[in-house]
Parts: sequence; structure tokens; C-alpha cells
Amino acid sequence: MTVQNKYPVLDLARVSHYFAQVTALDHVSLTIQAGERVALLGPSGAGKSTLLNVLNGTIAPTTGQITVLGQSLQGLSSGQLRRVQRHLGRVHQSHDLVANLAVIHNVNAGHLGRWSAPQAALSLLWPQAVETAAAALAKVGLLEKLYARTDRLSGGEQQRVAIARLLVQDPQVILADEPIASVDPARAHDLMTLLRDWCAQAGKTLVVSLHDVDFARRYCDRLIGLRQGRLMFDAPVAQVNDTMLEALYQLSS
Repeated sequence: MTVQNKYPVLDLARVSHYFAQVTALDHVSLTIQAGERVALLGPSGAGKSTLLNVLNGTIAPTTGQITVLGQSLQGLSSGQLRRVQRHLGRVHQSHDLVANLAVIHNVNAGHLGRWSAPQAALSLLWPQAVETAAAALAKVGLLEKLYARTDRLSGGEQQRVAIARLLVQDPQVILADEPIASVDPARAHDLMTLLRDWCAQAGKTLVVSLHDVDFARRYCDRLIGLRQGRLMFDAPVAQVNDTMLEALYQLSS
């Protein structure tokens, strides 16, 4: 699937999603173009993770329309949805790794959209694409952990393994949910620099949920503010002022 310039990469039209009586997203409309670096901001429970899950097709919206890479997600079969999702890379707060496998196997999971079932099974016995996995781990500073058991790594190291898996997958769009939550500030800057530069060089699109406004301003070019599932602002970094941020994070409703 190739991104065409005339299509936005991601498009939401009046999307709402409800969990029982809780409104997670409330009539959200936005368009993201190829190559943009967009930060999602807002207090806990604002709907940032739900928005990323909706964009990925992990959950279907209660109402509204979603278009990803020119393809409407409504009415797709599971196979059709998986073909779209191959071009979407996810980084989760929970890392989404197989704890009892070696690091190389978790990194090689980035190949699963391309490998046949027999090749994937073979790689669990005799790891395939070792050089590719090693190069990805080197970029996140974990080359020496190539054959370590994943559950013996710290939370921050596991997050870096998840990003190495993303590098191997090489998606067109990266949807990252708090990718620096488990790492120290210095490593957080390293990882955000890696994601920013990779996206800039390869023309990839980044949508990242962040709690740290300073990181969002430094590494992204557009900020989207969510509060109680509603879109509070959507603007270039330079246009988002302290008054807008105070309203976004105010404790009272």
C-alpha cells in the first residue's frame, strides 16, 4: 500500500466512542497528513489511548467515520483490516512483548506482516534476520541484549525493545502511546530524537501520546489537546500558548 499525496494519512469525521456510560471520545474530527509529527496531550482519561486504538482499528468507534491511508475502516473483514494495520506501527505503554522469549524474537515480531507462517515458526528455533534485529537494537542502545530473555530487562529496556521492533516493522504511520513513560529523561530524549529523525528522513507520520508538554513541543510540529474525550485544540506548536494548556489540564471541570 502506497500513501498518495492527495489522501490524508489519517482522517476522523465526528468520531465518538463510549465504554458503557463513559464517553471516551466525543465527536472528534481531525485530519493528519503524511510526514506530520503530532502529539496528543491531555490529562489522564482524556481519550488519548482510545483515539490511538481507534486509529489503529483495534476498537471500532460507536459513531463516525475513520479513513486510514485512503481506506475506510468501516465494513472491513478481519483480513482486510490486518492488511491496513501492517502499515501502522504501535508502541504501547505495556510494551506488548512476549516476556519469556529472547529479545531477538520480540524484535523479529516486526517482520510478521511480511513473513510466512513457516518462516515465522522457523525463526523461533533458529532466529532469522539477525543482522536486521541487531541493527535495530543498536539504534536504541541495546545491542548487547540481543539474546537476553525479555523478562530479565528493566521496564525502560523493554520499551526500547518495543521501539526496535517498530524499526524492523518499518510502518508508514507510527502510533505511540507514552513511548517514553518507562525511561529516564536522557534516554527519553534519545528515543524521541530517534523517532523524530527517522520520521523526517523516511517521510513517516508520527502520532504520539505524551504527558510531558516540553517533549511534545520539542519533538512534534503539531499539538492536539483532548479533555474528557473532546478536542480542545489542534494547532501548530507555535500557536499553543500557556492559557490553552492551563485550560486543558485544569483540575476542575
